[in-house]
Amino acid sequence: MTPDRATPTPAPDAAPSPAPDAAPAPDAIRLVVADDHHVVRTGFAALLDSQPDFTVVGTARDGAEAVRVCAELRPDVVLMDVRMPTMDGIEATRRLAAQPGSAQGPRVLILTTFDLDEYVYDALRAGASGFLLKDVTAERLFDAVRVVAEGQALLAPTVTRRLISEFANRRPEQGDSGQADPEPPKAPSVHTALATLTPRETQVLRLVAEGLSNPEVGKRLLITEETVKTHVSRVLMKLGLRDRTQAVVAAYESGLVVPGARDRA
Repeated sequence: MTPDRATPTPAPDAAPSPAPDAAPAPDAIRLVVADDHHVVRTGFAALLDSQPDFTVVGTARDGAEAVRVCAELRPDVVLMDVRMPTMDGIEATRRLAAQPGSAQGPRVLILTTFDLDEYVYDALRAGASGFLLKDVTAERLFDAVRVVAEGQALLAPTVTRRLISEFANRRPEQGDSGQADPEPPKAPSVHTALATLTPRETQVLRLVAEGLSNPEVGKRLLITEETVKTHVSRVLMKLGLRDRTQAVVAAYESGLVVPGARDRA
């Protein structure tokens, strides 16, 4: 076992607290960093531990270890690399999302080198809440963790829209070639659940999937931002989804929103 293997206390390879008597706030966001590269893993852990409202409770060197560590330490957010040995980040994310009580489980932020990495879309479908580029600035990293911990969209809605549109467009081509999709979308159940949405909830879901933020949705529909949040919460509950990002994926895969249609209009 190497010194940086996760334990119930903050990871040994993470930076120490700024002061000996510094302690995380009682409601601090608990984090796990999973990456097979030591420098990346320790670098992110050190950055995150520098924030008073964050506490890095552990690290992991591959997906299998990440699943085990999360079961033991129950973090709020996991930074998950995509490409790791033994078990990759996509499979690890899928297993975390499939565990009993996963709705209260950790939100997963996928770490990737390329902003349109083909694996990112699969990770979102597996249950990830969003993605970060590995060259992300410290401030963007902190903001992203806080936003996802609250169950909101990870990045700017336009970025989420571009990512989902790009890869949702590619899925039919793979199906036409006869190549099996690694994990078929749960379209039938989503279609059934969509029928339970009110007309206003359906409107809100469409606009969210098209890349509009809550304030933008409110302006479009002439309702308050708080009302938009209420509608989004109800959509998530009715569709059995964990967060906004998963609602975007469901909207595209169910055909409620056609990728690129708004741009061509």
